[in-house]
Amino acid sequence: MNENLASHQQVRGERAPSDYAPGFRAISWNIDWILRPLFGLGMAIAAIVAVWALPPKAFAAVLLLLLIPAAREWHRMVAENKLEPMKLHILTATTVAAAAAAIAFMLSGLGLFAPVALCVGVMLAVLVGLEGNPAWQAGGVVYLGLPALCLVALRSFPDPAQGARIVVGMLFIVWASDTGALVFGGLIGGPRLAPRLSPGKTWAGTVGGSITAAAIYACYVALLGGPMGEAALFAFAFSLVAHGGDLLESFVKRRFGLKDSGAAIPGHGGILDRIDSTLAASVVLALLVFVFHLNPLFWGHA
Repeated sequence: MNENLASHQQVRGERAPSDYAPGFRAISWNIDWILRPLFGLGMAIAAIVAVWALPPKAFAAVLLLLLIPAAREWHRMVAENKLEPMKLHILTATTVAAAAAAIAFMLSGLGLFAPVALCVGVMLAVLVGLEGNPAWQAGGVVYLGLPALCLVALRSFPDPAQGARIVVGMLFIVWASDTGALVFGGLIGGPRLAPRLSPGKTWAGTVGGSITAAAIYACYVALLGGPMGEAALFAFAFSLVAHGGDLLESFVKRRFGLKDSGAAIPGHGGILDRIDSTLAASVVLALLVFVFHLNPLFWGHA
């Protein structure tokens, strides 16, 4: 990851983009054509293997390791270089500890979120009076810690195999939404979804990504013995959460004048740029499963 925030492309002061994307005629060769799918495929395979092959506690450990560089990206992004590196390390460790504590103590119900809430309070108390946007720093605990808890809770389903199927299905929806949006948006162009917030996103890409997610998830659920129709409708609606997660991180980056959260992943930017949709999707899916008792596989269990 690039350690110098000044090296990141700045977006403050840029002229507002056109409300329309040019589409296929504007596509030109870029090294990201190779790097993005190559690294994306590698990360997808690694994620699926981790979900399927690792028991819940080992999965939680891997997830926490991933949170360390992700949390560092968050803190460097929102601190605007106003905090010393050592303080950033402390904040990063605090973020990871919040998720680790809830998992280690195997809390349930509202108690599951107690370590996260406590950690937010401690961080605010420590940072009050210091530069570096303390409220945003503390918000990173929620932004990263809460999705981590939700992912581990989903993976630790009473039937762990069913939990693995649910998490993999969610990942398919997220990845299909992102990939479909990239392809359809690039080929069709047209009106931008939020030109000042995220100039690369178009309405065509958003709808195309949702359609792609519906098709992929319907096939996945059908392979597990569930109904394709219900699965397609669910995935189309749920893909909007993935799009929303992407826009949320775009808002934060715009707020602090950055194009990417980092440069850890060639063709993708930072780790947060890669997992932003998954962070939002995991929280919403956990609410649907544990609060509203939805079976996202619609009785598929093969």
